[in-house]
Amino acid sequence: MASQYTIELSAEDAAALERKLANRAGYVRATREYARFCFEGPRVNVAYFPKRRRLLVQGAGSDEFLEFVMLTNPGEGVLRSQAKREALLDASPHFGVDESGKGDYFGPLVVAGVYSDERTAPSLLRMGCRDSKLIADDGRIHALAERIKALPGLAFEVLCVGPKRYNELYAEFGNLNRLLAWGHARVIAALHEKVPSCPRALSDQFANEWVLKRALGQRHLPVQLEQRTKAENDVAVAAASILARDRFVQWMRRTAEAAQCELPLGCAPQVVKAARAFVARHGRERLHEVAKLHFKVTARVTGGGGD
Repeated sequence: MASQYTIELSAEDAAALERKLANRAGYVRATREYARFCFEGPRVNVAYFPKRRRLLVQGAGSDEFLEFVMLTNPGEGVLRSQAKREALLDASPHFGVDESGKGDYFGPLVVAGVYSDERTAPSLLRMGCRDSKLIADDGRIHALAERIKALPGLAFEVLCVGPKRYNELYAEFGNLNRLLAWGHARVIAALHEKVPSCPRALSDQFANEWVLKRALGQRHLPVQLEQRTKAENDVAVAAASILARDRFVQWMRRTAEAAQCELPLGCAPQVVKAARAFVARHGRERLHEVAKLHFKVTARVTGGGGD
């Protein structure tokens, strides 16, 4: 079955790839509108578009091209942009964890985790796994999520905390960061049960590092925790972000259809309007089933409290 990949590539890396293909047997130059270069190879077409710094790889031989041409001889400069380099180099066994929904008034908080190693990391990269915030198409996110979950040898965990349970937990923890840490620690613990030999976990740093370390330490897991900004550059964290976003979007779609109300993302003014419409249809007492009540939106909708 034919495949297609779009890869961000710097001008320097593109020049290195062009030189490589020009001297590689089986590849011939072709023309394509707006492309700096285009090559036709064994069951694959490759074109680079400089305006958006995108490399388009198409054809039944796309996977072989990525594995045996793009990902070999890294010293030649191919795929050496910062984000891709970090993802490529970190193929050691580790858990990647990310969340979705924490900034949205409506919907659940979803935390997902993915285990990757030297076998699965290259496959995740070839799929096009990257930070879900960089993928605008929900259909593309869903398709990627299904491919991630079907990848042989890959372990994953998705924790979906619906608004009703979220509101109970927020009242218990009294702080969003502690609630997030609880969710991340629970996902890491579940992954550890599936892959007990995994030595470490990587997460985006959403608070003081000790918040998550304390939550993980309470579970007494022999897993080294690393937190850093831009952790989504890691392919395992990127895959986790896709799984989390997909579960969040699917929940929102199903719930909006069942409630016969619009449930917009974020917490902008249209969210207040939508919340008022939900209350008018279903009653104030059911708002906790679809919304995170500690948001300031609640006060504007109900006239009650909210921080």
